[in-house]
Amino acid sequence: MIFHGKTQNQTGSKHYRDRLKKKSFVWHPNTQMREWNSFNEIIKAKGMWLTDSNGNSLLDGVASMWCNVWGHSKPELVNAITKQSKKLQHSPMFNLTNEPAEKLAESLVKISPGMHRVFYSDNGSSAMEIAFKMALQYWSNIGEKKKTKIATLENGYHGDTFGAMAVGYVPEFFGKFKKQLFPTIQIPVPNKYRIPNGYSYLDYQSFCIDNIEKQFSKDDKIAAFVMESGAQVAGGVIIFPKEFQRKISKLCKKYNVLLVLDEIATGFGRLGSMIQYTEQKSIPDIVAYGKMLTGGYLTMAATLANKKIYDSFLGEFNDWKHLFHGHTFTGNPLSAAVANENLKLYQKNNLIKKIQNTSKVFEEYYDKISKIEIVGDIRHKGMLMGIELVKDKKARHQLILKNQ
Repeated sequence: MIFHGKTQNQTGSKHYRDRLKKKSFVWHPNTQMREWNSFNEIIKAKGMWLTDSNGNSLLDGVASMWCNVWGHSKPELVNAITKQSKKLQHSPMFNLTNEPAEKLAESLVKISPGMHRVFYSDNGSSAMEIAFKMALQYWSNIGEKKKTKIATLENGYHGDTFGAMAVGYVPEFFGKFKKQLFPTIQIPVPNKYRIPNGYSYLDYQSFCIDNIEKQFSKDDKIAAFVMESGAQVAGGVIIFPKEFQRKISKLCKKYNVLLVLDEIATGFGRLGSMIQYTEQKSIPDIVAYGKMLTGGYLTMAATLANKKIYDSFLGEFNDWKHLFHGHTFTGNPLSAAVANENLKLYQKNNLIKKIQNTSKVFEEYYDKISKIEIVGDIRHKGMLMGIELVKDKKARHQLILKNQ
């Protein structure tokens, strides 16, 4: 949410009224356009605050869709973009390279245990699409062509492109495209607040893990298991119980299934650790990063693979083993430069430790929030908190808020 602050009288008021008179040609994401006559036009930002053309101050309460790390107009990040823009604005990565992208890849591999190479893209959905293609082509490259299926957790979210919709299928979001999506194996996820009748929380965790093993043991066509790392974010802030992800990782190794982790929204400190899979003790074969990679200043994502995956794509050109995927702005030097500076700031400011301390502040408000009549459950880890609203606390009926 973005919350309105105090209105200031600025010269932008007339400009704003003039803008309202003009027809907008922008189609906004996840928005019923019929409900909106106009949108606040943001003209500048500093720290946590956005300023619109009418002089209103708005708190950027969603960190610009969970990607802004340091606030707006951070001098070090702005300077990194400015400095790089004077040398090289863009150069394709198709058989070429650039220093910022090389430096960033080295840093990402260094902080990501088990990873070997970095493939750049523009956004989280693309990073996950690349991860799926890597996983499926890996088996083809080594001659295991029957491994073509993807298993995943119910309620996961991995983006809005077609492959991402198929794997992270949320009916409310993607039901209209269901017939066009490839089939996946969906495994139940343990949501502590909504456990089926007859189960304890521990029992249901075991049920979910056993379900995964049953699928793996009876179906040798499963190529990869895909999951968000540490928690499901867009799917309702479902925090994974301790050892849950590690147990899945062990099953993947036992049954020769690739583990693909999505850390686009959960990595880089969101859940209290730089690389979430290290805390979960579940080193993947492939992992995707995004959102906070550049501190929220420019668009960029990355898909990392271990040496086993990377080596399977090596061969003669006519073997056609190489990865057929690419974006115009892959490895963009401006994005890479600001990402490099962002990583420096993480270390310089000891940000992960600060996040861990700040996370404890959230806990201090549990009791106060829980007493609110419509609050059914609070789910929290690191800098992520979800508050589930209900019509009836005993029955746990969900509260659906309608636009008034």
